[in-house]
Amino acid sequence: MSQIPVTILTGFLGSGKTTLLNRILKEHHGHRVAVIENEFGETGIDNELLVQDEGEQIVEMNNGCICCTVRGDLVRILGELAARRRNGSARFERVIIETTGLADPAPVAQTFFVDEEISQTYLLDAIVTLVDAKHAMAQLDEHHEAQEQVGFADRILISKSDLVSTDEVRDLEHRLKRMNPRAPITAAHFGQAWIEDLLDIRGFNLNAILEIEPAFLTDVDHEHDDEVSSFVFRAEWPFDAVRLEDFFGAILRIYGTHLMRYKGVIAVTGMDSRVVLQGVHMLMGTEAGPKWKQNEPRDSRIVFIGKQLPKDVILQGLEQCLAQKPKTAASKAAA
Repeated sequence: MSQIPVTILTGFLGSGKTTLLNRILKEHHGHRVAVIENEFGETGIDNELLVQDEGEQIVEMNNGCICCTVRGDLVRILGELAARRRNGSARFERVIIETTGLADPAPVAQTFFVDEEISQTYLLDAIVTLVDAKHAMAQLDEHHEAQEQVGFADRILISKSDLVSTDEVRDLEHRLKRMNPRAPITAAHFGQAWIEDLLDIRGFNLNAILEIEPAFLTDVDHEHDDEVSSFVFRAEWPFDAVRLEDFFGAILRIYGTHLMRYKGVIAVTGMDSRVVLQGVHMLMGTEAGPKWKQNEPRDSRIVFIGKQLPKDVILQGLEQCLAQKPKTAASKAAA
């Protein structure tokens, strides 16, 4: 069997990776895709946001960065997927790895060259990086991971360009070209991108990477910003929409700069559908998700990622937004 092509989809928190991945899964390109997701924190939300059918294999990896604490899990999952493909229990032609927004893509890419079994089974096709036009300049200034994501990219897609001026987009493009002159730069408006520019592009060039970073295959050191943490709010009771909107308005005004990423799937009184909540800093939006099934528990989960977050204030405030407070505490936090 020929090698299985792999695309690493990366980009900083809130850049639109899941939106783009949904675009790929919806596209009628005829390819069966296995998706490996990694989210920062002890629980994930993105799996619920993905379009799924019987043709896709979706595997979640939580509680750490894919390039560090769970890298062994990545090797194991890739091996299991390959074994299932060989015995016919899984049918897929390619793999897409969506990394957490805090991941350095270099150690992820290393996996396909330093592990013999993986290197024989899989072919690293490309690293595709999304860049958030609204927040990219500050992210590139403050976070080493954002710089690495751009530096290792074989394709760069700029998202959210509608939120900034033409001059700001031009300045960002110039900066990205200085950082990585070999990667073509295109736009990705709400995940809209040409599939031909994302899959089967044979963009990853090991020799080019070794010229930039000679220790690429041997350097396993990787540091994270210890100031970044995450926690989760859970509730088994629906939210009151007005209270919740007022609470987020107040929290974002005070702590918006500290909130790097927040996302959730929540139940709201009077709504038959899930509400998908997503935000980056002070930009927040909601949209209707799939309808709740009959007799399905209408649980809510909201994940927060940021620096120096007032966890207790946020958790207690969200409890006050519930339409009717349950008899037992419905929220739990995981640092």
